[in-house]
Amino acid sequence: MASSVLQAWDACDKIDTLFILVCTVFCWPIVPTVGIAYGGYTWKRNGMAAVIPALLTIATCSVQWFVLGYTLAYGDGGLFFGNLKHFLHWGVLSEPVGTIPAILFSEFQLVFEATVCAIAVGGFCERGRLLPVIPFIVLWSSLIYCPLAHMVWGGGLLEEIGVLDFAGATAISVYLSYPLFRSRKSEMRTPTHIRIHRPGGSFFQLIALIIIWGSWLAFDAGTTLAFNFQSVMALCVTNLCASAGALTWGVMAFYETGKWSIDAIFMGAISGLVMITPSAGFIDMPTAFGFGVLGALICRQALRIKFTKFAQHWRWVDNGDTFATHCVGGVAATICTGLFAQKEVAAYGGVDVPGGVFFDGNIRQLWVQIVEALIGFTWSFVGSYIIIALIDCVPGLEVLAIDKHISEGLDFNETEESLAGLDYPDELDYTPMTNKGSIALE
Repeated sequence: MASSVLQAWDACDKIDTLFILVCTVFCWPIVPTVGIAYGGYTWKRNGMAAVIPALLTIATCSVQWFVLGYTLAYGDGGLFFGNLKHFLHWGVLSEPVGTIPAILFSEFQLVFEATVCAIAVGGFCERGRLLPVIPFIVLWSSLIYCPLAHMVWGGGLLEEIGVLDFAGATAISVYLSYPLFRSRKSEMRTPTHIRIHRPGGSFFQLIALIIIWGSWLAFDAGTTLAFNFQSVMALCVTNLCASAGALTWGVMAFYETGKWSIDAIFMGAISGLVMITPSAGFIDMPTAFGFGVLGALICRQALRIKFTKFAQHWRWVDNGDTFATHCVGGVAATICTGLFAQKEVAAYGGVDVPGGVFFDGNIRQLWVQIVEALIGFTWSFVGSYIIIALIDCVPGLEVLAIDKHISEGLDFNETEESLAGLDYPDELDYTPMTNKGSIALE
């Protein structure tokens, strides 16, 4: 058996393997850093509690991916799920996937799953308990992420119809505003801590921006699974898109307020990174610059939603801003890939794709991308809502935190004049109003 493993290892390309190994190591810090970013958005006394879900995510996803996740996402199978051929990572050793060993491919894809899960659990920040996070991650990764990964990259439905997706909480936020089961019946667990407030930890945001930006370059470059010119292009367009987004959002905030904001630059860079991810291997540098500017404009407008009377009426709270950047930005990115993907750029990595509307006249690709966006959003939102509701039914796993937040904070009337990431006062001069308490996340 050892000889067969070594024989398969000899068939792998060592340069490609080293490249993906390094990318995996550089990508891993993004998972706990997502928690650091959420810590920057919370009240100062809730900062560390907001980091814990991300730490739980990397540990829980590593076990889930080893036991079941990898085979559900990348096992041979039907349109929605892979089979159980690789249950407990059976047979996942040195057999080449492309030019790298299967176990390294698995580890690289694990970081993708953990990152997406860490973003999803951002809806728990300041409003949800920590204990239900673990079963939520197990169920969400198995029933939401893995089927979508299989459909897009594992030979499932969306890959068969030709979707282009180079790399890839709202429901939690809604449920915590309108709990249905045990949290609703509890007199202690009431969604009264609906507060929109300024980010409480600018240094957290700064550290998170530095790490996430660098790790994201490794993400997009490594998704080629080979060391070629397409991976070089993917890294370069990712950095340019993030830079364009950061400058666009930051300059607009400065123009409106006369002050520079770490939050604005952070949000702009994240919007650019989200915008480039599905198309990093399919577009050139000028297009990437346009993607960054467009992503910042779209996500910035989406961010305004939570400060409106409409959002106040429906108790819309998203202190981690996952809806504006990852949901709205992700949908826009998927659709723009169908518009601007270039067959010539994809060929840099030896990949033959039909291209998009504007450069290659492939109108069909736009409709394919829209289908992916609709299926992804529907599957994620409905599935996440059902999962969090079912967890809330279990005694001891009530998802809503006890409200001990005695801070007044900013109400919706005040925030209509002061939008997050747009015209907040300079973070260094800001002290949260009467911040005498914090939410018990238990």
